[in-house]
Amino acid sequence: MKNQLYYGDNLDILRNSIAGESIDLCYIDPPFNSNRNYNQIYNNIGNDNIAQTQVFVDTWSWGTQAEEYLEEIYTQPQYNRKLVEVVDGFEKILKKGTMFSYLVNMAVRIQEIWRVLKPTGSFYLHCDPTASHYLKILLDAVFVSRSGDFRNEIIWHYYNKMHDRRKKMFPRATDTIFFYIKNIESAFTYHQLTEKRKSPVKQLARKKVHGIMKNARDENGNLIYRVKEDKTLDNVWNIPCLQPASKEYLGYVTQKPLTLLQRIIAASSNEGDIVLDAFCGCGTAVDAAQSLNRYWIGIDITYNAISLILKRLKDRYGQDIENQITISGIPRDLESARALAHKQDDRLRKEFEKWAILTYTDNLAKINDKKGSDRGFDGIVYLTDGNTHRSVVFSVKSGKVGVSDIRDLRGVMDRENAVAGVLLTLNEPTKPMREEAASLGNIPDLPGLKFSRKTPKLQIVTIEQILNGERINLPLPEAVVKSAQRNRNKKETQPTFEMD
Repeated sequence: MKNQLYYGDNLDILRNSIAGESIDLCYIDPPFNSNRNYNQIYNNIGNDNIAQTQVFVDTWSWGTQAEEYLEEIYTQPQYNRKLVEVVDGFEKILKKGTMFSYLVNMAVRIQEIWRVLKPTGSFYLHCDPTASHYLKILLDAVFVSRSGDFRNEIIWHYYNKMHDRRKKMFPRATDTIFFYIKNIESAFTYHQLTEKRKSPVKQLARKKVHGIMKNARDENGNLIYRVKEDKTLDNVWNIPCLQPASKEYLGYVTQKPLTLLQRIIAASSNEGDIVLDAFCGCGTAVDAAQSLNRYWIGIDITYNAISLILKRLKDRYGQDIENQITISGIPRDLESARALAHKQDDRLRKEFEKWAILTYTDNLAKINDKKGSDRGFDGIVYLTDGNTHRSVVFSVKSGKVGVSDIRDLRGVMDRENAVAGVLLTLNEPTKPMREEAASLGNIPDLPGLKFSRKTPKLQIVTIEQILNGERINLPLPEAVVKSAQRNRNKKETQPTFEMD
């Protein structure tokens, strides 16, 4: 069996690509209905102001799709009576607005997750107080009313130094993770985890400590701390959230710590089991599953996430890891590329551009996602000699193209002082376009950067060429996304976790 990574709408993929009762463990960290846009942060290189690009929009409104999902819940037999009653109650209380749209979208997906779980399967849903009270009722309706059970409300407690005193509230420093099982009679017997708790010497001096004690000393023999072993892990998990300076942090603002997911996977699955993350984001769950020798299935609707996951896994486990993954949903021919380019959903407006640029540059580009003010280009790559950064700008076209597109890109190159420009086009360029591009000549050798051959200053690359394997051929492109740490940990079925 191969691991599987899907690019697309998780509802469609759950329904059409994942068999019923095939998943041992599912974890999801879905949007929280936060009314925010979430971005991917880039490394701080170059002198442009594209510091980040939008990854997903967590803003909901009632519309045609929500109406279709609601009608489906009320009329289709897979939705049990309890869930229908709960949704009907929500409609009466919330009306057809933002929160109800969010809950209807979540209800149809939670139903499909219930379907694909094995009778022994476990489900973890990560949320915050925005909608946790409503989600708990949905989960009870889907799971508890059909022989399942609610097992835990896990509190992830993290240190939060960001506090706005103007809000007149206690600083928020927790998320909630709901833990359910599909069938109480055949539920997986979870692995009881333990932790090592470090206790400062000055604290030990003030109280008696029970348990097996071990001393830790520095190189001079001074006592640093004592370790109390084999403390059973309870439902409050003290794990620091990731900060920009964290070694794990990849610039994905909703990224969760690897330890958090390793705990869940270690507790509720065995080696060789199948772990599903239907909102996999930057891939923390699939990384944790890989590190603990589980098979995994990841799904995400944005290409930023898919490309970042692939880079993360290659950084962590080596280039050969891609041979262990079946990747679905990414355009493989012109027909599927056109389908991606012509999606009507506003949430997916930039997906074709992102896919084209990130694929052609092997994930070395920054995506320009400044809505309404893209400054005439869709992405940028930096060439560097270690001291000086020089930009290459990208423009993506999915419709009819002509000489004016070449002239527009030439103007952007001049304005941005770019050494080169690349036009990525779905349709074939015309002869006058190629002639206009060729008139700019080649890139001259630059201080610290030598070009081994003649490289056109303005290049035209078709989507068909990208599908056939053509990739950026400019020298020394600078990585704009942080690299993941190489995995050196021994795989363990029941790891002992350490907490500060």
